[in-house]
Amino acid sequence: MSQYNIIAQNTENTVVSEYTPLPKRAEAYQSEAQLEKEFIRLLCEVGYTYLPIHTEADLVANLRKQLEKLNNYQFTDGEWERFFQQNIANANEGIKEKTRRIQDGDTAQAFKRDTGESKNIRLLDKKCIHNNTLQVINQYTVSQAEGAAHDNRYDVTILVNGLPLVHVELKRRGVAIREAFNQINRYKRDSFWAGSGLFDYVQIFVISNGTNTKYYSNTTRLGHIKDFNSSAARKRGKTSNSFEFTSFWADAKNRIIPDLMDFTKTFFAKATILNILTKYCVFTSEELLLVMRPYQIVATERILNRIEIATNYKWYGTVQGGGYIFHTTGSGKTLTSFKTAQLVADLPHISKVLFVVDRKDLDYQTMKEYDRFEKGAANGNTSTAILTRQLSDPNAKIIITTIQKLAIFIKKNANHPLADKQVVIIFDECHRSQFGEMHLAITNYFKKYHLFGFTGTPIFTDNAGNGKIPTLRTTEQAFGEQLHAYTIVDAINDKNVLPFRVDYVQTMKEEPDIDDKQVWDIKREETFLTPERITLVTEYILERFNQKTYRNEKSYTFNVLQNIGEVASAKRQDDVEEIKRQQRVSGFNSIFAVSSITAAKLYYEEFKRQMAADPSKKLRIALIYSYGANEEEADGILDEENSEDTSALDQSSRDFLDMAICDYNLMFHTNYSTDSDRFQSYYKDISLRMKNKELDLLIVVNMFLTGFDATTLNTLWVDKNLKMHGLLQAYSRTNRILNSIKTFGNIVCFRNLQKRTDAAIARFSDATTNGVVTLRPFDDYYNGYTDEKGKYNEGYVDMIAALQQNFPLSDVRIVGENRQKTFIRLFGAILRMRNLLVAFDDFNGKEILSERDMQDYMGRYQDLYDEWRGRSGHEKEDITDDVVFEIELIKQIEINIDYILILMQKYHDSHGKDKEIAIAIQKAVESSSELRSKKALIQGFLAGINEVDDVINEWHDYVATQKETQLAALIAEERLKDAETRQFMANAFRDGAVKTTGMDIDNLLPPMSRFGGGNRAEKKRIVTEKLVAFFNRFFGIG
Repeated sequence: MSQYNIIAQNTENTVVSEYTPLPKRAEAYQSEAQLEKEFIRLLCEVGYTYLPIHTEADLVANLRKQLEKLNNYQFTDGEWERFFQQNIANANEGIKEKTRRIQDGDTAQAFKRDTGESKNIRLLDKKCIHNNTLQVINQYTVSQAEGAAHDNRYDVTILVNGLPLVHVELKRRGVAIREAFNQINRYKRDSFWAGSGLFDYVQIFVISNGTNTKYYSNTTRLGHIKDFNSSAARKRGKTSNSFEFTSFWADAKNRIIPDLMDFTKTFFAKATILNILTKYCVFTSEELLLVMRPYQIVATERILNRIEIATNYKWYGTVQGGGYIFHTTGSGKTLTSFKTAQLVADLPHISKVLFVVDRKDLDYQTMKEYDRFEKGAANGNTSTAILTRQLSDPNAKIIITTIQKLAIFIKKNANHPLADKQVVIIFDECHRSQFGEMHLAITNYFKKYHLFGFTGTPIFTDNAGNGKIPTLRTTEQAFGEQLHAYTIVDAINDKNVLPFRVDYVQTMKEEPDIDDKQVWDIKREETFLTPERITLVTEYILERFNQKTYRNEKSYTFNVLQNIGEVASAKRQDDVEEIKRQQRVSGFNSIFAVSSITAAKLYYEEFKRQMAADPSKKLRIALIYSYGANEEEADGILDEENSEDTSALDQSSRDFLDMAICDYNLMFHTNYSTDSDRFQSYYKDISLRMKNKELDLLIVVNMFLTGFDATTLNTLWVDKNLKMHGLLQAYSRTNRILNSIKTFGNIVCFRNLQKRTDAAIARFSDATTNGVVTLRPFDDYYNGYTDEKGKYNEGYVDMIAALQQNFPLSDVRIVGENRQKTFIRLFGAILRMRNLLVAFDDFNGKEILSERDMQDYMGRYQDLYDEWRGRSGHEKEDITDDVVFEIELIKQIEINIDYILILMQKYHDSHGKDKEIAIAIQKAVESSSELRSKKALIQGFLAGINEVDDVINEWHDYVATQKETQLAALIAEERLKDAETRQFMANAFRDGAVKTTGMDIDNLLPPMSRFGGGNRAEKKRIVTEKLVAFFNRFFGIG
């Protein structure tokens, strides 16, 4: 019997405090049908009703019955038909519109009764969740006769008030869970939208093979959605990225609950699934559905519980009435705080929710994030005057502000009515900068406060310094007890953040091992600033920059902000709209953290000198600092530099910074300086360009080492003494998840911080972390290793040996579907391992495969990709759904058009006689996913290459001529509107993708008679395919 230890104060908490799995299962073989039967039996045990519904007519009839029951209203047949067609199954609505209907507000739908009166019909009861009815159906069928691309039969669906809101796809034990994921993808593609489109209402998908069970929302991350809609993604096909958006369920101690039966008893408990659907999903302003993770839900509910208990026992106004949440950096604290603020604001006895940050840039950043979650949900402010108005406005329930503005308000408004009302104050990143006089002022002013803090690096007794106020040295002293913890180890295991790869580079013969037993003095610091060492470290960074950041080596599509200058200079967030477009960017960028302003100046000058001497190593570099303590803080906390003001700088440092900003202005055509307003804009501009990957390297003292998130940042160079809180915060700038190319955060230390790194990771994870938080040594990945559980993990050498033995290049082709699948999986694993190994210096020269052999294998991989992709259009079941092609990684080692042009020039210079070059061109094109679509163009130009004088110029002329000829032929062949089609394609080449959603392509089509038998949808499909093929052929080579 499974035992629950439900979180104390509330018997209906969404996540169980601790879960003990069911006893060991029977060892007999269990088929998929048996697994499905057992799953449904368990659902019925916990209160679901089973219905034998297999057709749309029965599904719609049950929906009517359940909505009538929920709303205590009987539709006439005419009313139901009208309500169903207009409010539920509107033909003009898709997944996003239906998701908004479920997630926004109370789901009430207005319609007119036969009498002409207006009536609201609720789809869900969000206030009293037990008024909703849960039912389960299985083997529901949808056919081609209903408009589906193929006949499909779904496994298990959960109906809430008759609407299918959760869908479960099962595979028998032993089959990869990914196959269930791919099957749902196929249903979404082929049939969920068919008939009345009721399955577009599914909010959450669950996939399981009995042993492992995961869940995910009906939309994935915005970047993935846009990437999927782009022509580049269709050309690329599926990658491993999409599956990584799935999550395990867990208990409150962050222990995953993978087995389907255990998952059913927890995730599918009636209160849990209804709470998730009605309270713990956020449909963002970017039309992305976020389902909160278990640890986020636990944190939210523990804060809510604490408020209720503190209210009942009148603990408000003391630390007992609050607490802090220890959730590691990068785990989504902003979403947790947003949902917490939203739910707290609904409590009748709470007057205000104040979300407090300690820097102006974080104020802007948080407001932007909150606006992304829900436009207008929170109130930002640019001055204390606006804050004062908001605090007096009963409609402004959630307010985001800085601690500085709040402290000024308190000082100027001694007798404000809010001081006596019940308020909830949530501090973001509650480290020591909030433990001082301002903290005391806030807690003394509000008589009925509940104080909560979020932090990824709490201050404990053993890592606390000697603060000015002895009673406010630790996080617990300032905010109350720890309510929940989710450490960096939990986050890495859950794939919410990346692990670190830390290199320690020796820069002096006898470099001191920096630990806390040593006293760091000025003389010792001076030895680190000698000209010889500054030169050496700068040389190292310039030499290794491309390798560490993959610059000029690995590219990917990314949403790039187009109007940085306007956004950076805007006084308020609403003053300017951000314009973003997808572009292909190369590699990642980095931050260089140095020990002092003096060090920052020396390094900036040295980088300029070395880059001028060798332009091939030129980087886009920026420098920023303002006044702050440069020496190491006793408790490891980085002293915050002021992003708004440089007036405290000495004249020499300010003049130097102005010189560096002048360089920046020349580089980006801006007009910033160290003057107050313009320095704030400079700070914001740097932040945006780092996130846009327009800067290669940013030199800082303390700025940008806490609270700054840029997914394109993958490397931190360190020449400063870090420890505990400051060390982990700084390292964590690099480990945000972006795509399959970015697999870890690079840390390069020019001081021996190994003991401090180990100590910080141990302190803030409280777990065995070998091989979890930091990567293993090169030899483990290269030669293979046995992990702590006794499992052998194959190394690169093992994989290459298997490749050469089982799939030698001497074999003309790989015959048989199973052998092809084996090759695809093995070569995909090799690509992923190479992607990891190339960041190690040791890998250079140990690739085993020659460049030619690697190209040949990539060519075969591409052949299979093209072949398998071609099968999907002709077979009843898309057999490619259980194969994942790592095309994104293929692109990272492929040849680009510039390389081909170099080979063409050599071939031209040999007067077409060097057949080895011709073969090299052919193999390079065959191995490249980008160049295959351009193969005919390249071959056509190559055929007449002896007749040209200037290869480069005549190539561009040739491409321009072919582009015009082929576009004109396509327009004529499909009878498209000439001017509109040319403008549409010009926009596609500008944006880097063909827009296939919306009505844009419809507007290019010729008029079609509805009586002439023309199939407009089929015509649009054919035209879309031809326009995408044309785009792929000419994009990136003009």
